[in-house]
Amino acid sequence: MSLLQRLEKEKGTKIGSGAVENKFQALKTADPYRDLKVKVHKEVIELMDTELLEQKDQAAHFLSPEELSLKVEEMVNVIVDRDASHLTRMERQKIITEILDEVIGLGPIEQLIKDPEISEIMVNGPNQIFVERKGKLEKVPFTFRNNEHVLHIIDKIVSPLGRRIDESMPMVDARLPDGSRVNAIIPPLAITGPTITIRKFSRDPLTIHDLIRFGTLTPKMATFLEACVKARLNIVISGGTGSGKTSTLNVLSSFIPENERIVTIEDAAELQLRQEHVITLESRPPNIEGKGAVTIRDLVRNSLRMRPDRIVIGEVRSGEALDMLQAMNTGHDGSLTTGHANSPRDILSRLETMVLMAGMELPMRAIREQMASAIDLIVQQARLRDGSRKITHITEVVGMEGDVITLQDIFRYENEGYDDRGRLKGRFVATGVRPKFMDKLLVAGVSVPEDLFL
Repeated sequence: MSLLQRLEKEKGTKIGSGAVENKFQALKTADPYRDLKVKVHKEVIELMDTELLEQKDQAAHFLSPEELSLKVEEMVNVIVDRDASHLTRMERQKIITEILDEVIGLGPIEQLIKDPEISEIMVNGPNQIFVERKGKLEKVPFTFRNNEHVLHIIDKIVSPLGRRIDESMPMVDARLPDGSRVNAIIPPLAITGPTITIRKFSRDPLTIHDLIRFGTLTPKMATFLEACVKARLNIVISGGTGSGKTSTLNVLSSFIPENERIVTIEDAAELQLRQEHVITLESRPPNIEGKGAVTIRDLVRNSLRMRPDRIVIGEVRSGEALDMLQAMNTGHDGSLTTGHANSPRDILSRLETMVLMAGMELPMRAIREQMASAIDLIVQQARLRDGSRKITHITEVVGMEGDVITLQDIFRYENEGYDDRGRLKGRFVATGVRPKFMDKLLVAGVSVPEDLFL
């Protein structure tokens, strides 16, 4: 007997008071279809389990995600026709969507993940979900039923990646199939309950034209940055959390020529390079015995043996900064990376600290000389009060004067306050300074118009 035939024959299934019945307690008490959803969900799970066992016994073809979605929708339609044929088309579709989200997707946050206007999702325990939409935070009317429900969704995210989360390992970084970055932290570290933060990325990577349209930079700044990438300058993108560093890194990486071998190194693979010759490396946390960890630093060292033309590091946070600077100084020009800092000067101070974290007892002057020699350009990005993201400085690393690294701004953003609606007023300006690395651009065969800096 087929799956759907069994469904059509079943009548009056008795629903217990176990975990399945609690699946939809997150819905409002006033929801008149809560009991129906509980019943449908239980039947679907039971029938899916039976179907999977039959497939295993018969060595049958397992369903793809698309096929599984259609199969579940078909099951739900049959059950609703049997038990609630009075529902309108809109009510039926709402029930189908919510059950699909719970069975196949990520429950209450599935629709948020699908919303293209949402850039970040923040689950602060079971009863509070915030999103970032168009640069602004807002609370959404969705909840989980309890802590266990949130933990179940976290497990759905991390299990396919071979990661785990429990009291012995209460923090995890992961990614969704579309490349979105996920961080989860659970009790006892998270006092208010399991917390999930999802940084979404568009399925179609942003282009330089998108950044210009968003007001992140000007066409002149874009032309200059494209020339710097093509001329193989070493660039550090600096900024605070949520300032758009990774998106800018993605855009700058798109300027790397197709005939170059690119190695990307990240904690959670999220860069979306479109070139053909790209090797993507991802760090690995320790296993339950505390062994088997592969750090960013390990991957940077290994990448030097992979004959890279370019090394792109998603973010430097620790001792890998020393290996990155050494790579930049030993023939691996054109490297790109990001780091957390509030100004171009701050990122240099942070890099000094990161180099010291490598465990090498180097004099401060030697570290600064390495940085001044390795880094050509700092791109500073910020998320401003109105939610907009701007490249506030494009700064050249000139060299050393005594024990101090000298910098000079090529472009900067001048804030002129806010209007009555709270929107930012300001303008991008060229400082009029001609970069000292212009000779590198000419040697690389990359030319930029002289009026770019006026």
